[in-house]
Amino acid sequence: MYQGKVKWFNNAKGYGFIVEDGCTEDLFAHFSSIQMDGYKTLKAGQSVMFEKQPSNKGVHAVNIQSAEVAQNQVANLDDEVISVEEQAAPSIAAVSETSSNIEEAKAPIM
Repeated sequence: MYQGKVKWFNNAKGYGFIVEDGCTEDLFAHFSSIQMDGYKTLKAGQSVMFEKQPSNKGVHAVNIQSAEVAQNQVANLDDEVISVEEQAAPSIAAVSETSSNIEEAKAPIM
């Protein structure tokens, strides 16, 4: 995803433009590409995260989200990954016990 700021957005017309951080090109932003509940709108100067989609009229910003909301989603995903890794990683004691069991199974029966 890319990050940028809303240049302007006209609620009555349902569109506006976003400028990607570090760039000067205006990206078209249509209200239908805004990912939020309720009334879909943007405010001039608002930080947003988005994806780019080429079109015959230039590049459009799609999957537009408030930068704050997008960063919270990433943080939540990071927490989920850490939780899964903690659950999946065997403890040292469990690995040692498994190794001991394997060695015992290899020992000849007398």
